[in-house]
Amino acid sequence: GCLTEWDGVSCWSAIPVGQSQAVACPDILHIFKKSKVLIQRNCSESGWSLPSPPYHDACELEAIGTNNDTEAKASYFVTMKVLYTCGYSTSLAALFLAIGIFSCFRKLHCTRNSIHIHFFTSFILRGAAVFIKDAVLFSDESINHCTMSTVNCKAAITFFQYSVLANFYWLLVEGMYLQTLLLLTFTSDKRYIWWYILIGWGVPMLTVCLWVVTRLQYDNHGCWDDYTSLYWWVIKAPILLAIFVNFLIFLNVTRMLAQKIRSPDISKNYKQQYMRLTKSTLLLIPLFGVHYVVFALFPEHIGVDARLYFELVLGSYQGFLVALLYCFLNGEVQAEIKRNWGKWQSSMESNVFNLVTQDFTA
Repeated sequence: GCLTEWDGVSCWSAIPVGQSQAVACPDILHIFKKSKVLIQRNCSESGWSLPSPPYHDACELEAIGTNNDTEAKASYFVTMKVLYTCGYSTSLAALFLAIGIFSCFRKLHCTRNSIHIHFFTSFILRGAAVFIKDAVLFSDESINHCTMSTVNCKAAITFFQYSVLANFYWLLVEGMYLQTLLLLTFTSDKRYIWWYILIGWGVPMLTVCLWVVTRLQYDNHGCWDDYTSLYWWVIKAPILLAIFVNFLIFLNVTRMLAQKIRSPDISKNYKQQYMRLTKSTLLLIPLFGVHYVVFALFPEHIGVDARLYFELVLGSYQGFLVALLYCFLNGEVQAEIKRNWGKWQSSMESNVFNLVTQDFTA
């Protein structure tokens, strides 16, 4: 019969001679609009017939206009990739530096900063996963998308989904820890760190394993990078749950903070501590979740341009923003760096003085 064929637009599965196959118009951004029209090809002894009706007749085309418009649309994706590549590169550099600062200074070793390091690591994994996914899926423009169902491709998508899940759940842990600090009046208990690690890394691992088993059993085709499958909700539902719980924590922390600041029993120093420790997380919780909840209420093909911009371009700089809020703008970190910088300068001046004295006496 006719073998599986990629015609540059759609994948046609192998069928015996004399049979026909129909596929829907593909929803390709800036080329085809969403359409329910079916395109048919027959399998004869001489091979596949031409698509009937042709793509340009059956599918509703976006307004193409002149060649300049076509080139502009082609450069849209190139510009998008350059922007998020710069964003993730900046975020990775900032996150590695922030982890180095928290790890090098002994006075910064505490449960709170340990959670920050795990949160930073989840951003590093997410940035690395994006680069790996791009390298596997989009390294070759002439790739045959009918044969993309490879172990490497599925592994790259699985790692990407895990890193995204871990990212959202470590944001949830940040909110939970902030709420715990306010409830316990800044009494930290290191026993809780293992529960936080279990939630931040364990829940995403369990979810992704369930998703992999489900795809292998019921929907094992392609590279698993399609978001139209019902099994995508195995990943999407836990993310929405984390965002919803974080939003409730956001409201509860705001309420508790307002009560504690108004309380006459709280000293001015404690009020400053409350403000310093809450401002970063209170900013991040709505920043990370609002656009995701908005897009989750609509089908995947609605608002694709805005979705790409938020999740790829703006999302690529979230790691840099986290490092800035939790590390570089942290007064405790700045004070420790200044203190060690002063000690290093004094040590250098002392060494220089000793060398000069030795030369003078000699």
